[in-house]
Amino acid sequence: MPEAEDAVAALRLQHDRSAALGVPAHVTILYPFLDPVAIDERALEELIAGHEAFDFELVSVETFDDGHVYLVPTSPERFVALIDAVWRRWPDHPPYEGAFETVVPHLTISERPLECAIELPIAARADTVTLIEEQADGRWLSRRRFALG
Repeated sequence: MPEAEDAVAALRLQHDRSAALGVPAHVTILYPFLDPVAIDERALEELIAGHEAFDFELVSVETFDDGHVYLVPTSPERFVALIDAVWRRWPDHPPYEGAFETVVPHLTISERPLECAIELPIAARADTVTLIEEQADGRWLSRRRFALG
């Protein structure tokens, strides 16, 4: 989500370990996912292309019960549709290993409670889904982008 990077990069680097490991600002579609060698990129490409690109805004700062601070996107149902579609295609890999009854689309900015001032709203467009994968050294790199229809 490049539109949000300027607004959240410094906060994420200080308060979200994944940022320092190369994970960009994002709304997660499915984590954890398949072992990299087991990913059928063609199937993933077709699935993602079956969903229309859409505009949205990040409109508020909220905190989950566990203390994670995040930005809330408008059009959460569009993200949930993507999450559900990928999960249906690979049912052995539920979002967050099934730890949550309801998946809340969000952009994490901190792993612990934090007072922050971010200029909102942030306008953005979901037109791709990026597959990132963890490297042997723990860093995350972009493997491929899949275009939404």
